Amino acid sequence: MSMNKIAAIYIRVSTDKQELKNQLADLRAYCNKQSWKIYRVYSDIVSGKEVKEVKRPGFTNLFQDAHKKVFDVVLFWDLSRFSRAGTLYTLQKLQELKNNGIDWVSYQEPYISSLGQFSDVVISIMATLAKIEREKISERTKAGLRRVRNKGKKIGRPGFKEEVKAEVRKLRSKNLSIRKIAEILKVSRGFVCNILVHKRGIKKDTSLTVGKKKYKRCL
Repeated sequence: MSMNKIAAIYIRVSTDKQELKNQLADLRAYCNKQSWKIYRVYSDIVSGKEVKEVKRPGFTNLFQDAHKKVFDVVLFWDLSRFSRAGTLYTLQKLQELKNNGIDWVSYQEPYISSLGQFSDVVISIMATLAKIEREKISERTKAGLRRVRNKGKKIGRPGFKEEVKAEVRKLRSKNLSIRKIAEILKVSRGFVCNILVHKRGIKKDTSLTVGKKKYKRCL
């Protein structure tokens, strides 16, 4: 690995603050061994399955700074500590780092590293797993929609049911695009947008544009 890098450390635990300190001690020692200067430590005490940014401020701040390119590499304890939100989501976040010219290293899993000689192989395997995950999501969603239709519930009409809304929002939470959600559910992009933009407790109006059509959105 190259020397004199600026590193960001990300650590996450579910509840145990002592474990957080133990992780940090080992990760600091690793950076010292590699002659990496530590830019900042980002931490969260939250379930790794949580993907809502408001509940993972450390993770959110890490990526905000990544877009500013203020460090060269992200070091985390292991992949499960980085994220347990599924292979697809994890791969997207790692790729987001690479798109900003930032490498990543798993302390406990040396083969999971964009700096190693097997980095292309690792990314290829993860991409394959992500594809399998997308296909499973698609099949589960289609099965769910068949159950809804078999019960005589109409989809795509003004009175669409909560089950369909839930499917759309579940796919959206996995960072799938509006186009991809529409393809999986076999509905129009406008239909997907209408579900995503109609939320309760709206205080601020913005808009969501798909193609040439603009949808009113409440955030």
